[in-house]
Amino acid sequence: MSVWIVVLLPTIDYDAFVKVLAHPAALLPVGLAGLAILGMLWADDTWSARIQGVSPVAKLLVIPLLLFHFQRSKRGHWVFLAFLASCSMLAATSWVLYFLPDLTVAAGKPLGVPVRNYIDQTQEFSLCIFALAAVVVGLVAKGRHAMALACTALLLTFFLNMTFVVVARTAVIYIPVLAALFAIKFLSARAAISLLVLGGLASGLIWSTSPYLRWRVERTVHDFKLARDTDIATSNGERLAYWRTSIDVIAKSPIVGHGTGSTKEIFKAAAEGKSGEWANSVRNPHNQILYVSIQWGLIGSIVLLAMWYFHLALFSATTLIGWVGLIVVVQNFLSSMLNSHLFDFHEGWIYVLGVGVAGGYAIRQKADNFYSLGQRSSP
Repeated sequence: MSVWIVVLLPTIDYDAFVKVLAHPAALLPVGLAGLAILGMLWADDTWSARIQGVSPVAKLLVIPLLLFHFQRSKRGHWVFLAFLASCSMLAATSWVLYFLPDLTVAAGKPLGVPVRNYIDQTQEFSLCIFALAAVVVGLVAKGRHAMALACTALLLTFFLNMTFVVVARTAVIYIPVLAALFAIKFLSARAAISLLVLGGLASGLIWSTSPYLRWRVERTVHDFKLARDTDIATSNGERLAYWRTSIDVIAKSPIVGHGTGSTKEIFKAAAEGKSGEWANSVRNPHNQILYVSIQWGLIGSIVLLAMWYFHLALFSATTLIGWVGLIVVVQNFLSSMLNSHLFDFHEGWIYVLGVGVAGGYAIRQKADNFYSLGQRSSP
């Protein structure tokens, strides 16, 4: 990204860039990053912690540059093709490790997770599934059945990996919503009902044949009961504790928050005197809105929600690029209710690149449509 920015800057027409920057989709990410920088002034922590608090927000400054560049460039689809290709290689490696568990790519990784972690892998594979679903619909409409069959096979490779090998629980939140959006945007009522019936039958078949999926659901239910009935630290229980702490802290400074980087000391203080996993010190409350509200209060939350809204509004057109941008925003928003995915490195960069590249296309398309309408209305 640094190399790309250095190459891009000399080519910028700054008058045109200012026009792009004035768009809320470009201005609000800058506003959130600016608020993080400003928030260092009232944080009660070391300057090292304050600077560290700016770091996860700084990536948002790239969004205006991407919007500007891909408003002009017609090569944005190569970014998404490269993403699909890399995820395909990742899925292939995951399946190899699943069937040959004695092979080791990286020590300490769960079965079927070659790099990073299973949450990142699930995010990537989910995006590929829904992007490919739209591609399949388009290919079938054009009569390109062989290519549609190949894309369907690749889609099933990702889907079956998530049901038989490894999946993050957060997917349960966003996959049904993305499926509903897909049906609304691309399918007729009859086709949507057929897909629903087929999905139900497929779910039953997968449930009966996937020991991993049954174990994952049973483990989630078990953790929920432990969190409800005991003091044993579970993922669900810890997350609820982080949220309670966050709400109490936000109430003490609801408008401007406690400043950039303040979350580390806040959760460290909350963990003092506790034992076991309850004594773990975290930096974020596993909820993006709470994470922002602790540091920058109501002002920060308004900027964050406005940014998501205007990014969502960019992708109203029923085109493949528009659909890719839409699923990136919706996935990030929903998964950020249980995590801090906008500020996390991997998911955050997926969001920046997805919105920036697809958003540049969307802005150009809307400008072209406006120009075309003007031409048709001329004498």
